Amino acid sequence: MDLTIALILLQDGVMNGAIYALLGLALVLVFVVTRVIFIPQGEFVTFGALTLAFLSNGRIPGTVYLLMLLGALVFVVELAAAWRGRDWSGLVRSAVWSLALPGALYGLAPVAAAEGTPLWLRVLFSLALVIPLGPMIYRLVYQPVEQASVLVLLIVSIAVHFAFTGLGLVFFGAEGWRTPPLVEGSVQMGPVAWTAQTFAVLATCAILIVGLWLFFGRTLYGRALRATAVNRRGARLVGIRTSVAGKLTFTLAAAIGALSGMLIAAITTIYYDTGFLIGLKGFVAAIFGGLISYPVAAFGALFVGVLEAFSSFWASPFKEAIVFTLIIPVLLWRSLGAAHVDEEE
Repeated sequence: MDLTIALILLQDGVMNGAIYALLGLALVLVFVVTRVIFIPQGEFVTFGALTLAFLSNGRIPGTVYLLMLLGALVFVVELAAAWRGRDWSGLVRSAVWSLALPGALYGLAPVAAAEGTPLWLRVLFSLALVIPLGPMIYRLVYQPVEQASVLVLLIVSIAVHFAFTGLGLVFFGAEGWRTPPLVEGSVQMGPVAWTAQTFAVLATCAILIVGLWLFFGRTLYGRALRATAVNRRGARLVGIRTSVAGKLTFTLAAAIGALSGMLIAAITTIYYDTGFLIGLKGFVAAIFGGLISYPVAAFGALFVGVLEAFSSFWASPFKEAIVFTLIIPVLLWRSLGAAHVDEEE
């Protein structure tokens, strides 16, 4: 170990930590608003990365067909709910985002996969394919059980994770993929050349954190989400629909996960099940913040990334065990320092 190696490891750790910070922020966001420990967050990382990789290689991604399948299921559920309540007012809006949007994206997929299409257009198209999966999952799986306990919601999340891992294998196959770097070039800093992709990851992380801060502090929907996070019952009493808050939260989580996957896929090979480990490391970061604090979760993510990088040098076979073992002292510290609060019904 010398200074050059340490700086290289630090670069890897900071870049990975920024990705984990984004995922940790998404996990905290979902939990404080919906009480869901969103284990499938890593699947959005996988779907975002593989969707962009398929488009970059001139292939139609399986996300197109997955979106159409989930959209059809959502419309059937909405149709059944409208029939039971004899309220057809929202059915047209449901048809637009669950049927018309996937159909339009299906028609545009060959254009996005065509040779010569700019990378930034493929990134936007990939986001358009993956982001709607978030509110669709919420509508199909979580909204019917939104009043359940945290334990039940955790069990549901585990089931969704396994289901989406299987769907990832079906729609993307077992082959690993990489994406082109979003930013080319490097910057020489001392004895180490820092890639432009590293600065793109850090800049994206900073922009999203600032954007979320502005969203929650300056917009009506952001304040509604904050109110729902503080007191779900009080939010319902003042007219905030928790189902709308849940859909918006899952939309933000899907966007963060998909973008994170596109950023990290340029430096590591992504398989259909890779997102699980990445999501778990984001979960470790979220545990640092007690699933409620965004700044502490971001700090924990950077610590996890640096620890993983140096562990890969000193004890490569055990780097995953070292990272996940970190949960134990953090949970002990949290349990000793936190007061017991009964779960709100």
